[in-house]
Parts: sequence; structure tokens; C-alpha cells
Amino acid sequence: MGDTSATIVLAGATGDLGSRIGREVLQLGGQLRVLVRSGTAERLTAWITDEVDVREVDFTDTQALREACRGGSCVVSALSGLEPVVVEIQSRLLDAAVGAGVPRFIPSDFSIDFTKLPRGTNRNLDLRKNFQYRLEAAPIRATSVLNGMFTHLLNEEAPFIVRPIRRVIYWGSADQPLDFTTIDDTATFTARAALDTEAPRFLRIAGESLSARQLRDAATAATGDNYRLLHVGGVGLLSTLIDVTRLIVPRRGEVYPPWQGMQYMRNMYSGRAKLSPLDNARYPDIRWTPVAEVLARAQSTGE
Repeated sequence: MGDTSATIVLAGATGDLGSRIGREVLQLGGQLRVLVRSGTAERLTAWITDEVDVREVDFTDTQALREACRGGSCVVSALSGLEPVVVEIQSRLLDAAVGAGVPRFIPSDFSIDFTKLPRGTNRNLDLRKNFQYRLEAAPIRATSVLNGMFTHLLNEEAPFIVRPIRRVIYWGSADQPLDFTTIDDTATFTARAALDTEAPRFLRIAGESLSARQLRDAATAATGDNYRLLHVGGVGLLSTLIDVTRLIVPRRGEVYPPWQGMQYMRNMYSGRAKLSPLDNARYPDIRWTPVAEVLARAQSTGE
């Protein structure tokens, strides 16, 4: 499934997810054109070959952006940021794609299912909702890839697994399924969706869906240590802590301040943002990386 003669136009190729999407498009035999801000081409790494069409563009120059998109079969956005990027720059990219006659657009949605969330529960996902209104009104076929939480965050700042005390903390129910997908698996799936001319409006994927109980078992199996559950309160209490944290540590200009991660955790444990049904089987050759494998890898490398 997929048209490997198609030209994929990729914005955000200097970022982690964007660079992986680009590499996967090339691996699949697709034609790749990357759009980078003027003066930032040097940030592209060694995966860029002579076969890749690199265009430095001013994202505020409507005509130049339109010409950079011309001839593309799908524009993929892996841009990351707050409203100036997620809404404004991405809207310019959308307008350019439409003006250039590009038939398809994949926005930088990559998240839990924000379509099921009420406004005000997650600042960053509200921005995706704002852009979604513009995308739905545009005369272009769109496909959003929703992947839950990136699995590697369990080894980093996401406070689900607390290694020093060997606990899996949870809010609400220990049986609420939570969606996790690695960046590599998300990039692989997105590249296939970009080349898939029949891709639907939404594609929902999860490398693995685990409850807090199952996270405990995965952490125990991956590390050899005996992890236990720690119930820290209900989802309502977490909401109160978020409000307090926003007052004490506002950091409005940061993309991921502490309270933003707390909002994401609340959305996951509330069950509202659970991805369903899953579209993992759409590209059956993809091997989905389990959570325990990611945890074990970090254990072996000391990360």
C-alpha cells in the first residue's frame, strides 16, 4: 500500500520526530523534499543525501512557501511549539499546500486523542484543536496520526514510573488503559500514511496499551526489580494540583512546563483520551515496540 513515486514535502525535518519520518520515507523508496527555515539547513544531519530536495524558505513568505510545496503529493508537518508555530506557521503551510495544489496534508497532531477532550483540559492540545478547525475548512484531504504518549518519556520526565523508589504511580484507577508508542514506530507509521493515498482522516495507533498494573509488571520484568503501585489520589486531586502548579510555576512561554505534563497525565488517566479503535494493522509489516523493551534498553544503558 502506497505510492513510492510520490513526493513527500516535510516540514520539521530538523526535529527528532521529523528526521525519523524523513529517513523512513527514503527507506520506503519515496521522494522527499524538506522545508527548513532560512539559515537552518546546517541543522540537517547525515541522513540527508543528494536524493533529498532541501528547500530553505521563509515561512512568512506565502509565495515562496507555495512554490516550495508545488508538485508534492502530501505535505507532512512535524513542527513543534506553541501557538505561533502550531497554529500560525502551520496554517501558512496549510494555505501553501492548498495554493500549490497538493492533495493531502498530515498535521503535527501526534498525541493522545484530543478530539475527545473538552477545551481547557490541556493547553497544547487546545492549540491542535484550533488548527483542526482551519484544517477541516480547507479544500485538502487530511490525515492525523494519533499515537498516545511517546514511550521513551517513561524513562525521562513523565512521572509514571519512579525508579529511585521502584513505584508506578497512578491517579484514579490502576486498571485504566494508557497508550504508548515509540518515536520510531510513530515515524514509520506516519511515513506509510504519507505514501498511502487512501489514508483516512484519523489513524490511531498504540505500540502498547497498558494500565498502571501492567506498567508495574513491565517495569519489574524489564529491570529485575520489584516494582509496586502507588496510588496518589483521584483525577480530581490531580486537577487541583495542576491549578496550583500553574499559579506557582506559570512558564507560559515554555512548550512543556511541569503543569503541561500533568495535564497530559490527567487526560490519560481520565480515560477520555484513550485511542480507539486502533489502526495498527493497517500496515501489517510494522513491528510494534513493547514498553518493557524500551524500559529494558534504558536499564542496560544506564539512562
